[in-house]
Amino acid sequence: MAKDKDNNNGSDEPVVPTEAGEGAEATASAPRPSQAEPHSEDGDTASVETADDLIQAEGPDVEMLSDEEVAFIEQGEKDLVAEMRNDMLRAQAELVNFRTRVERDRVANREAVIAEVIRSLLPAIDDLARAEKHGDLEGSPLEVVAKKIRTAFDRFGLRIVGEKGEAFDPNFHEALVQVPSPDVKVNTVADVIEPGYALGDRLLRAAKVAVSVPSDS
Repeated sequence: MAKDKDNNNGSDEPVVPTEAGEGAEATASAPRPSQAEPHSEDGDTASVETADDLIQAEGPDVEMLSDEEVAFIEQGEKDLVAEMRNDMLRAQAELVNFRTRVERDRVANREAVIAEVIRSLLPAIDDLARAEKHGDLEGSPLEVVAKKIRTAFDRFGLRIVGEKGEAFDPNFHEALVQVPSPDVKVNTVADVIEPGYALGDRLLRAAKVAVSVPSDS
């Protein structure tokens, strides 16, 4: 019994024999789990490459831009931005011009309509003016009507054209009679036969007048 204990090195556990060639050196050289190569799901060994490895691998094939090429690209981007900005400013200017033109046309159309309405009422205004001149309106209801009509037309800028004694202007006067006179040096309105009317700068009807012209003597 003492001999069996010596063979077991003082241990009661039995010694498990190992295969030939395996021993402490084989156990020590076995790779640790952390050093073992990773395996893929299929059981094959997966090759691990870091980002630096990929950059170094692809580095020789990457074409670097020169300073001139970079400057050309940057200048192209600046030119594109400038062109887009100019297009935007041009579009804004066209929009402003369009709005101005529309507003101008709207005002012109409004004035044209008002002028046409007043022009159609001029014969009635002439009748009221002649009746007032002869005193037929005084104290009658038509006197109030005539005042209201004149007040309404004054708000639109209606004015009478043609006054006795002013210089003759063919743009506003229509000469029906010419009378030579030594008292005038230029053609002058001697009498207003029918007054004219203008709405702002728009002539509705020229004044019919008698004109005194300078005599030869």
